[in-house]
Amino acid sequence: MCITNNPEIAVIAEQAGADRIMIDMETYKKAERQGGMDTVQNRHTLQDISRVRKVLKKAELVVRINPIHGLEKGYTSSEQEVNDVLSAGADCIMLPYFKGVGEVRDFLGYLNGRAKNILLLETADAVDGLDEILECKNIDEIHIGLNDLSLCFKKRFMFEVLADGTVEKIVEKLRKKGIPYGIGGVASVGNGDLPAEKLIGEYYRLGSQAVILSRSFCNIEEISNLSKIRETFEKGIQEIKEVEHYFEKNTGFLMRNQQEVKQIVERIAEKRR
Repeated sequence: MCITNNPEIAVIAEQAGADRIMIDMETYKKAERQGGMDTVQNRHTLQDISRVRKVLKKAELVVRINPIHGLEKGYTSSEQEVNDVLSAGADCIMLPYFKGVGEVRDFLGYLNGRAKNILLLETADAVDGLDEILECKNIDEIHIGLNDLSLCFKKRFMFEVLADGTVEKIVEKLRKKGIPYGIGGVASVGNGDLPAEKLIGEYYRLGSQAVILSRSFCNIEEISNLSKIRETFEKGIQEIKEVEHYFEKNTGFLMRNQQEVKQIVERIAEKRR
């Protein structure tokens, strides 16, 4: 998945091999919970959905809406937001930061099967109540959000929840229910505090079927030349696929890679304490 509201970059990402383009409309209380963090806080709009919808040929258009909320100053209700996003052209809607089964039921009810759904699992409460949540009918997919999940568990480094078994316990439950899932984000190969190639191997071992391209994969705030952006996407996505294929053919290295990931994460987390 590539997050962008720029139609030109959406086309570049799609042609380079991105399966999904994401419009990110989540703003509700996001700054409060991520205050002071060097995280991306997009402010995409309904108009962005329509603009990107017009240029896509094959990639799915995913829209991340706000967490479930009522009618408040500056925000329509969640039900109205779902309807507006669908009218603008979304193929799939992602619900972030839910805490309990009630919010999931409300979301699925508002959507009523009119588009695919993705639940963004990123709160400790949702992890604790996952068994009940997974009893809901018609969940299409779940994505495990490592950044907010790590904040909820008061971790210093977002990949601690990947290394300490938290994510493993989650995916075991998803496998048993037969629900497709993705995990976290990834930088370009050769980059990241936790090297992207090792992270990809761990995602592969855990059975992830989706990943979000992180800001550092291609920081368009620092690159204005479209030719350079195209080159970055083409090279970067190809390298990610090559690493994935390597682990697909060399599954014997997955357990060793898991241990290396754990050691790197523990070392980084210790430095940040």
